[in-house]
Amino acid sequence: MLGDTDIGRPRPGAIIGRIAGAIGIAVEGAMLSFGLAAAGVILILLGLKILGAIVVLIALPIALFFRDPDRFPPKTENVVISGADGKITDIAEVPFPGGEGQLYNRVSVFMSPLNVHVNRAPVGGVVTLVEHTAGEFRAAFRDEASEHNERNMIATTDAQGRIFAMIQVAGYLARRIVCRLRPRDRIQPGQRIGLIMFGSRVDHFFPPEYRVTVAAGQRVRAGETIIGALEQ
Repeated sequence: MLGDTDIGRPRPGAIIGRIAGAIGIAVEGAMLSFGLAAAGVILILLGLKILGAIVVLIALPIALFFRDPDRFPPKTENVVISGADGKITDIAEVPFPGGEGQLYNRVSVFMSPLNVHVNRAPVGGVVTLVEHTAGEFRAAFRDEASEHNERNMIATTDAQGRIFAMIQVAGYLARRIVCRLRPRDRIQPGQRIGLIMFGSRVDHFFPPEYRVTVAAGQRVRAGETIIGALEQ
């Protein structure tokens, strides 16, 4: 089991990627915030000091939004870890996404713009499906968002053949979903797997033999909070 999980953090050869990793922000945010900061400095050098200062100041909260702190997954086996920071907004028994028959546990986590938006793997195993679906951009905390919004589904099979799924759902402000996984990738619990920009939601699906260990309204941390455990 991983402690400080670096797998899944992008490692581009460019200097900006190394700087992003060193200061603890996602590379996608580093590119945006560093670009704004550079533009602000140029404006200041051109004599547009007030405008340049405003642009530099805008870069700071953007960098904060894309913060990517290290997390330490629990060493407990046969558990499901939250893939997102935020608040539990819904717990339900529903069919597996796109299927019928056996009901799965679904635990939904809403990420406000103030939460860390880097997503992490809820379980370890082999990625069997990564499927992006175009859609609308309704408020992510609403239940219908999981069916109508822009979303990305990741299905994983563990060593015992159990199937799990995680859906990254774009929200009203979110306009881009980043997923760093491909089918046949082997992942570990708590591994960085992507992010959703500017407010969004993550739905976790796990088999009924797992009991839900969280409650609606509870706040959770990606890569650390256990949201499901195998019944003994």
